[in-house]
Amino acid sequence: MTPQEWLALGLLGGFFALLMLGVPVGITLAASGFVFGFLGFGETLFGLLPARIYGVAANYQWLAIPLFVFMGVMLEKSKLAEDLLDVIGHLAGALRGGMALGIIGVGVLMGATTGIVGATVITLGLLTLPSLLRRGYDPGVACGAICASGTLGQIIPPSLVLILLSDIMQQSVGTLFAAAVFPGLMLAGLYCAWIVIYGMLRPAAMPPVPKAERDALPMGQLWLRATKVALPPLALVFAVLGSIIGGVAAPTEAASMGALGAIVVVAGARRLSLQVLREVMQGTLRISAMVLFILICAQVFGLAFRGLHGEQLIEDLFEFLPGGTSADIAFMLALIFVLGFFLEWIEISYIAVPLFLPIFAAAGVDPVWLAMMVTVMLQTSFLTPPFGWALFFLKGVAPPQVTTRHLYLGVMPFVALQLIGVALVFAFPGIATWLPKAIGW
Repeated sequence: MTPQEWLALGLLGGFFALLMLGVPVGITLAASGFVFGFLGFGETLFGLLPARIYGVAANYQWLAIPLFVFMGVMLEKSKLAEDLLDVIGHLAGALRGGMALGIIGVGVLMGATTGIVGATVITLGLLTLPSLLRRGYDPGVACGAICASGTLGQIIPPSLVLILLSDIMQQSVGTLFAAAVFPGLMLAGLYCAWIVIYGMLRPAAMPPVPKAERDALPMGQLWLRATKVALPPLALVFAVLGSIIGGVAAPTEAASMGALGAIVVVAGARRLSLQVLREVMQGTLRISAMVLFILICAQVFGLAFRGLHGEQLIEDLFEFLPGGTSADIAFMLALIFVLGFFLEWIEISYIAVPLFLPIFAAAGVDPVWLAMMVTVMLQTSFLTPPFGWALFFLKGVAPPQVTTRHLYLGVMPFVALQLIGVALVFAFPGIATWLPKAIGW
């Protein structure tokens, strides 16, 4: 190995060492990149960086990030999700596991409106977990359903993961949004099927809503309330996603209309106030700044790694793997799965994924299909013990009687379902590629 390749290995080792010491991810990326990049090719690093950073700052599509975040945080802060969950729970409550199915349904809708896993998991945990426990639900089942449904925002458009991957993989945002529709719905369907089956096998773990409670609200009134609560956010979601997938508006234009539409929806529900607006602006600023800061710091790391011929190291590693391109894809997905124990999806997207792209591009792998497998595997990392972020989010708002053991045992079936979802997309690429091709993307 050449001295530069040894420095590339040192760059990776230094990054993980700083990360394990608790240094913030953005600073870790920049510090390791600066040190080893300077050791490898000196002051040239500083001459190349301004153009890379300007390319990120001037990229028009990044405007979609704060706008989509604003839309999601506005709907989350307005408590519209709380009303929606209550209605769905009553409509599905007669079925064993009906409340859990309601949670999956709300997770799909919140994923399509917020795209923020932490906000969705915390909201669902605060609103539903105490009620589920009072109604006799097994704590593990309740925690697993909440965590799994909360992570659907990772893949259901408009997902921040898809926006970032569109830049990394040089694909249009609309194409990835269209490709993610069926994989996201497939995962939600797998969750629902498991809940129904488990409810049949262990009825005591998921009792139905008591009949007296269901009868307290007439069915006609319930459906009217469901229409009032669900129709505005659903109309907003379909308008935003439909305009992008249909090619009517660019993602940034649709995101701006989504942000405005969220304000209109919340105002129409008489939930808009200066306090809500202040909280939404603060949340949007915090999340957007975090994403963009890591984006810029990742440019330092990526430039140093490529300058030290790190990509050649990856190519050499793949030559040792038997089984051809399929084995290479499996290796990358397994690596993402393991990294998900320790890193957030943003770091994985900007560190691991670009390392493998030249290999798959040379092999002629469909980038849309590959992006969907990466997205589903990234979603899995949010559920995987011991460091799944969804587990941390829920544990922070769970009642004292819910233990870490409940969380870990509860999510394991859903982790298995996620891996089944990855395998299905791998075996049947049409799940991801049919819709983009059908609409001409």
